[in-house]
Amino acid sequence: MSDNIIDVKDLVKVYGSEVGNKVLRGLSFQIKKGEFISIIGPSGSGKSTLLNILGALDSPTNGKVMIKGEEIGSLSDSKQANFRNRNMGFVFQFHHLLPEFTALENVLIPSWIMDNKQSKEGESNLQRARQLLSLVGLSVFEDKIITKLSGGQKQRVAIARSLMNKPGIVYADEPTGNLDSETTDKIYELLRDINKELNTTFILVTHDRYLAARADRTIEIVDGKIRV
Repeated sequence: MSDNIIDVKDLVKVYGSEVGNKVLRGLSFQIKKGEFISIIGPSGSGKSTLLNILGALDSPTNGKVMIKGEEIGSLSDSKQANFRNRNMGFVFQFHHLLPEFTALENVLIPSWIMDNKQSKEGESNLQRARQLLSLVGLSVFEDKIITKLSGGQKQRVAIARSLMNKPGIVYADEPTGNLDSETTDKIYELLRDINKELNTTFILVTHDRYLAARADRTIEIVDGKIRV
């Protein structure tokens, strides 16, 4: 049995029907469970498009994306959404947290979407959300409205939220791009600790080559192709 959690074959993405803009040009690669992968490349190279397709937020024009043995492009929209919520977590540069909610409530949101009060192991979602805030060092801030937190603290809440439904994969799109160098190092170390402790696969898009070089492996995208 393959230990690949992601298998990409001949992936192509074209935007526009009359004059097509080919953003991805036949990408093929595999990612193993538990790997910490960085994706780098200049602006416009296609790396964010790739991340969106891997996260079932966008569809390829051609090619296949297999995640945990499932071809996600063949699923209906509703099944894709369900698969995404159960198997994937997302961390974005600008957090996308709900400003009127507390840190704890923001972490709980994925479980509300899934609409289950307990995990399969019987653990309550409230208990898990509190454990995750503890994991990212924010237990004392669980009842704080999100707008009262610093940028680094908000990103920690976003990381906790991404882990709420125990995903096998976390996609992070420029998660440190809005932070100073000291906070960037702390966020990276936190992601690495989670990667090792929970064996969660991390796929990190970044412009920061220093950060990228600390990953297990780097995939460089140039003009829609993987540079080898």
